[in-house]
Amino acid sequence: MYREFVEHALGLASEVALDKFGHVSGRVKEGDPHQVLTEADSAIGKLLLGLVREEFPRHSLIDEEAGVLDNNSRYTWVIDPIDGTSNFAAGLPQYGIMIGLLEDATPIAGGIALPAFREIYSAEKGEGTTCNGVPVRVAAGGELGGRMLCYGIDADPDRPEVARAECELLAELLLAGPYKLRSSNSAFDVVMVASGRYGAFLNRTSKIWDNVAPHIVVEEAGGRWTAFDGSLIDYSSPVHQATRNFTHCGASQAVFQHIQAVIHQAQPA
Repeated sequence: MYREFVEHALGLASEVALDKFGHVSGRVKEGDPHQVLTEADSAIGKLLLGLVREEFPRHSLIDEEAGVLDNNSRYTWVIDPIDGTSNFAAGLPQYGIMIGLLEDATPIAGGIALPAFREIYSAEKGEGTTCNGVPVRVAAGGELGGRMLCYGIDADPDRPEVARAECELLAELLLAGPYKLRSSNSAFDVVMVASGRYGAFLNRTSKIWDNVAPHIVVEEAGGRWTAFDGSLIDYSSPVHQATRNFTHCGASQAVFQHIQAVIHQAQPA
């Protein structure tokens, strides 16, 4: 029901991204030195918001740049116009566009576009994940992709001990595999997990728009998408969660079990 809309919307948004790629510069968002904004973010966000409001006028909306539109609906669209804006602004192709749909607190549809690669990944609950219409699956046990691990870290100079602790945990994870580290810290890493080319993608500093589309895309590809510690992510009352920090662990089934064991051993409750 929703997949066709998601693919259409991401296709249009991809054309905007490609048109602006290499022709924009980024600026750091006020109050957050880790977040970069370009005119492409605003243009794509405006496009996707308009498409959703036209097709589903009663649904609520959360957009990374535009904010929240609360229509008191069971359905909430969550949009990230460009995930990996720093990459985009630097002329790197590892960026994506993400849109996901929650029914109450459950992700039920979503998609991720990689414009530079001409790929659109889409998923709907119970119907699997596809890339340009072709089904994709997470890595099975023993596959090379299962040995690639992504870990995104945004270091806070005011809390250096946190960054150091994360690097220590990352070292334990890599050694336990042993895993090979790969990371663009963007939507690119998400679809690498969903398509079986990477085994996992972890991050402890993200927002709701970094999670809803990836959640359904990875889950419908046969993987797991949880909080960093393996617990379920709480999306309840999503329009009130736009400022909350989310953590995530997206992985194939086999890798998920392994890295969660390492995480809990290194950081016991």
